[in-house]
Parts: sequence; structure tokens; C-alpha cells
Amino acid sequence: MFRCSVVLCGRGAAKRFASSFSSESALPPNLLLPSNLVDPARLRRGPPPRLAPPSPQQTLERLDAEPLGLTELHPDVFAVRPRLDILHQVETWQRNFKRVSHAHTKVRGEVRGGGKKPWNQKGTGRARHGSIRSPLWRGGGVANGPRGPTSYYYMLPMKVRVQGLKVALSSKMAQDYLYVVDSLELPSPDPQYLLDLIKHKHWGGSVLIVDVGEDFSENILRATANLKTVNIIPALGLNVHSMLKHEALVLTLSTVRFLEEKLLWHDERFMSLYPFALPYSDLP
Repeated sequence: MFRCSVVLCGRGAAKRFASSFSSESALPPNLLLPSNLVDPARLRRGPPPRLAPPSPQQTLERLDAEPLGLTELHPDVFAVRPRLDILHQVETWQRNFKRVSHAHTKVRGEVRGGGKKPWNQKGTGRARHGSIRSPLWRGGGVANGPRGPTSYYYMLPMKVRVQGLKVALSSKMAQDYLYVVDSLELPSPDPQYLLDLIKHKHWGGSVLIVDVGEDFSENILRATANLKTVNIIPALGLNVHSMLKHEALVLTLSTVRFLEEKLLWHDERFMSLYPFALPYSDLP
């Protein structure tokens, strides 16, 4: 009897083992679809083609003239999904990575005085004390106080910082606060002329102007020198905090191509080849 039971169990296990390699499904017969309801052509079809998102377009303007036409922007830089969590991470990092707190308190060993016991241990009817510089006394040391300088430095991953720039640029694009100009040539260095131009173009209350390189034209530098609501920075220093602090973002056409080249390079680079302590050797 024992030998027969072993054979029966072995046959069942062998059948289940063979069915796992056969075309039979593991589902019970009552859950299987009839063969006449299964389209054989559907099984031969591959996955549906992945359609690329349409490239966003933006009007190419001149500072003191009519629009020139339309320019195409890369969808992986100016049309990414809004990620408020990434914006918050990058903004918090920018506020804290250079922050140093100089708050410093003295402990009981650093406060002046207090070398003598204020009164005898017993016989006075008062509480026991050994020094007037105890944290229990007014003017004494501080227990568990700040011992600065304290650095709040930390570093976000490069992927998060790059994605923060993309999300900020895409947000400005989605809100119609992104403007593209051909150049930053102004006919006059008068700040009022630039303010009237911004008001005429409806660029908003605060404007951030970005251009490639650090050699800006003399007129635009003099026009923005004493303006608190209009700032100009190079494209290499563009950051999330500056974009969020200003209402409108004005980019030159060369700046758009510069940002696309730099930010798209990070999507294809191999992470393990670039240690954090070393610079990027093949950065475009």
C-alpha cells in the first residue's frame, strides 16, 4: 500500500511538472476562454508604438520690435510632468546648503564665576547647590543649547537637481511666463525704457533675463543695474530659486539651445562612470 501511494503521488507531480512546460494553462477549465473567442492575430501583434510628445512652440520676439516667428522647444526640457515635490526639494536644498548658524551658548564650565559652593550642604533649610553657574540658576550655563557654528550643508543627487531645472522651466512654459528673444540688444541704457518695454509686452511685475556667457551688452547692464524687479544672470548660473522668485523668465535663443544640450546630456550619461568627487570630463 505504501508503494502504490508513492507512485500515485509521483504521477501527479510529474503531470504538474510536465504541464508547466506545455502550452496548457494553469487556470481551471471553467475560467479558460473558448478558442473561437481568441483572436490569433492579436497574439501576433507587437506592443503599440510609443508616440513621442509634440514639441512645444514659443514665439520668438525681439526686445524692441515685433515677433519674428515661432521656435520649437525640446519636450524633454520644456514639457515634463509637474513635480512639486522635486521643486520643494531643490528649493530647500538651495536655501540650506550654504547656511551656517553662528548661534553659540556657554555651558556651565565656560560661564564666569561659580567656583565656591553658595552655602553649606546641610543645616540651612534650602535646596542643595554646588555652584551658582548651574543651568538652574539665573545667569548660569545653558544646558543643551546651540554650539555653533553649525553647517546645514548637504548635497542632492545630480538627477534631482537636473529634474528640478526641467520642472521649473516646464512650469514657466505651462503658465505662459516663458519668453524667448533673439538677443538682448537695447537701443537705450535708460532703466525707464526697459520698464516701459516690459509693461508693453505684459511680462509681469518681476523679470529674470538669462543669456549665454558673462559678457552682456552695456545697455542692458546699465538698464538693470538699479532695478529691483529686473535681474540678469548668465545661463550657467540659472537655478530653481531664481526662477521661482521671478514671475517671468526671458531666455535668448542661444540660451534655449544651451540649456537643452546641457540638460539632455544628463539623461544619457552613465552614473557609475562619474564619481561625485570628480568633475564631468565629457560635459558638453
